[in-house]
Amino acid sequence: MRRFFLAAAMFAVTTGAHAADMPDFLRGTLPASSAPTRNWDGWYAGGQVGESWTNTDYGRTATTQTNDLFRNTVLEDPASQLNLFGKVNGLSSGFGGFVGRNWQFDDVVLGVEANYNYLSSLASSTAASIGPIQVAEPGLILAPGETAVDGLTLNGRAALRVKDEVTFRGRAGWATGDFLPYMFGGLAVGRMDVSSTVSSSVSRTIYDPVTGASNFLLPQFQLTSTIGKSDAFAAGWTAGLGFEYMVWGNIFLRGEWEYIKFMSIQNTAVSENNVHAGLGYKF
Repeated sequence: MRRFFLAAAMFAVTTGAHAADMPDFLRGTLPASSAPTRNWDGWYAGGQVGESWTNTDYGRTATTQTNDLFRNTVLEDPASQLNLFGKVNGLSSGFGGFVGRNWQFDDVVLGVEANYNYLSSLASSTAASIGPIQVAEPGLILAPGETAVDGLTLNGRAALRVKDEVTFRGRAGWATGDFLPYMFGGLAVGRMDVSSTVSSSVSRTIYDPVTGASNFLLPQFQLTSTIGKSDAFAAGWTAGLGFEYMVWGNIFLRGEWEYIKFMSIQNTAVSENNVHAGLGYKF
């Protein structure tokens, strides 16, 4: 045992002497921590769970339907300007998996990744009514001085559900010890169900400026339009931040925040904020 401690002491003295003889710029490159930086280079895969918050903007959802209902009439343009629906938020848990490839250059780690998430109940719906909106009707043959006005009322319901989504990302991270903080960005594709129904009611009134009387030329007529898509694909983009921590061997934990913005589908715009916690393995 005494020989072991003596040998250890001699090694420490010799190492210290050599370090003292090193140039300053070489001594400065020695890591401050005794923990070596992990090797993140190579393929990896894993699974994850998370929560997703969606914001669905139905503001222009009814436009296509009102354009069809009132095409080539004086009601087409006024009806298209009405925001029948608003914005609705949704919340869902989900789970999925990821697979990717890293390339490490000293402490810099670059990579690509495919990421899939199934969302159990990321759905929203809205129902609304607006009107009556008064619109002048100039195309009628009336008695001198009389005017015609159409009273337009819209009723409707819209719904959207995001079923699942896949993202294709580029990643850039900085390896330090067992940690790998990173940022990412890329393309997203979501699979959705979307539907909307719009019903319109129109009443036409004739005003006599002399007597002040009003007569209903058309008591009321109604038109309804229903459109929808199932398993429709919407493209978009994604960006976010995350970190990975090597816990044992090649097994690592992951946590991240992700933002996804999809292109409008059926005049309905969807964006998401997602948080994920995952467990992976580097091959």
